Amino acid sequence: MWNRLWETHSGKLSGVAAGVFFGFIYLFFGFWHMLVFTAIVGLGFYIGHKVDRGETPIPYERIYERLFDRKRKLK
Repeated sequence: MWNRLWETHSGKLSGVAAGVFFGFIYLFFGFWHMLVFTAIVGLGFYIGHKVDRGETPIPYERIYERLFDRKRKLK
């Protein structure tokens, strides 16, 4: 069962594990804000989900286009 789960959702599992790891680091060495801990675990799940779907976790091209689009006017 664990092997099949790892084969189909390895990115999500790795992302959540990394989120839990960094969340515990934050909890032990920072303030006890469970909301921040949950956000870190959620971010790990989101990035892992993107990896499982074969997408890039951070769309650098789209961010670059939005930041440096000369035709877009500031409101």
